[in-house]
Amino acid sequence: MNTTAKPATPAVAKPIGLFAALSLVLIALAAWVMTFMYESPDAARAVWTSAAVAFSVQVIAFAIVKRFAKTNVMAGWGVGAILRFLVLGVYALVFVKVLGLPSGAALISLAAFFFLSTLIEPLLLKS
Repeated sequence: MNTTAKPATPAVAKPIGLFAALSLVLIALAAWVMTFMYESPDAARAVWTSAAVAFSVQVIAFAIVKRFAKTNVMAGWGVGAILRFLVLGVYALVFVKVLGLPSGAALISLAAFFFLSTLIEPLLLKS
């Protein structure tokens, strides 16, 4: 019985890397813009914290979708959507309070980052 994990093939790894790079740029740009919407330094910290969370989750979610793309892309998107929803809920109920973040800035920015970076997923699924 072989229980070692197979390494990601270039056909899977390249789109994931490209998605990570594009998401990083898109999320960072959106976070920078959002910091001008809020006046307090705490709100800016909440936006950048949400950006880091969103980037991490989006790369994982895209890797899941990409793995499912050949067999059942809808199942992959479903798992990714559930992952995002769970992260948003745990972030709202636990981490916002623990980190002392303003909830409005933290949650609106996280949801916006999830939405924006999800829009580029379909562009990279066929590559």
